[in-house]
Amino acid sequence: MLYNLLQEYHGVLDDLGLYRLVQVLYQLEFRAFIAVLLSFVLVLLAGNRTIRWLIKQKIGDAPEFYHSDLNELMARKAATPTMGGILICGAILVTMLLLADLRNGYVHIALAVLLVLAGLGGADDWLKLTSARRNPGSREGLYAWEKLLFQLGIGMVAGFFVYRHGLGDEAAHVLNLPFQRTYEPQTTTLEPGVIVLGALSFTLLATLLIAGTSNAVNLTDGMDGLAGGTMVVAAFAMMALCFIAGQPDIAQHLLFPYVKGSGELMIVTGAMAGACLGFLWFNCAPAQVFMGDTGSLPLGGLLAYIAVAVRQEVLLLVIGAIFFAEMASVMIQVGYFKATGGRRVFRCSPIHHHFHLGGWSEQQVVTRFWLLAVIFAMIALVSIKLR
Repeated sequence: MLYNLLQEYHGVLDDLGLYRLVQVLYQLEFRAFIAVLLSFVLVLLAGNRTIRWLIKQKIGDAPEFYHSDLNELMARKAATPTMGGILICGAILVTMLLLADLRNGYVHIALAVLLVLAGLGGADDWLKLTSARRNPGSREGLYAWEKLLFQLGIGMVAGFFVYRHGLGDEAAHVLNLPFQRTYEPQTTTLEPGVIVLGALSFTLLATLLIAGTSNAVNLTDGMDGLAGGTMVVAAFAMMALCFIAGQPDIAQHLLFPYVKGSGELMIVTGAMAGACLGFLWFNCAPAQVFMGDTGSLPLGGLLAYIAVAVRQEVLLLVIGAIFFAEMASVMIQVGYFKATGGRRVFRCSPIHHHFHLGGWSEQQVVTRFWLLAVIFAMIALVSIKLR
């Protein structure tokens, strides 16, 4: 909004001698890092009041797991409210509306993904939060198939419109594989052998990735600060990819897909990083509030959507390796349990609980997973140069 107002009233501000004071907003990098600071401050300012309101709504017991030892370890969290993701999503939304170019199609799609998945997660969390107020026997939260249906739906819609937005530019539809050059050196011509996706394959890939990453981040949200801290690292890494993809000279120099207009997604990634940093203020051990589905579903969905927009689905698998390892551990555990009639691969899944039950303290699990997230992000960014 501020950026669009600056464009609209450029002449008036210049006549008043005020233009030089605000012209820095034209710089994308400046707005991106201001987005980090603004979203961080917004969460801090709204945090205590929001947590007090959530505590008033909190009725019920501690989270239940299919493991008595884990239930004992998590018993202290009984009084901690969930649905703290409204702080994260609210800060991201306000920051995007203030600092992003609201005429940009990629920003429009990001807003849709944020609002739909935040609404989905919010409905689920609200049902869980107020379950004891309703009739005995009423369900707690949405059914898994209901959430998956909406996740696949928004993934399909987002993928379709991202594809449409990039029509006329083959680079916006390439399947960017590891170590593969997108362009021939010193030219804007696509390398022979580069795969350009059609509408159906592009939309299918986007749908699976958005829904899958949304669930993966949701599964990671099981310890104080784990999902939030890991998302900070992933968001900053994705910000770097958005910067490269949105700058034609840099993208072509690195033989990286240039996607016109995608640089504006730096504002979204900056807002995500700042909001998660602010949330960690309240979510670090011992947590005052949990993110819940309200935060984890839209964060995962946004991260995947941005990766699709800048054509870096494969690098997302590296940047978000912690998230996908958590999801894979659940799939392996459930599959093996059913196939063997009750045997388990891990002590408990997702895998962070496996290490917790193995003797690591919660703080050790979280800190070590953060460190691994940093390493994976560094590997992803360094690999850009290996083309």
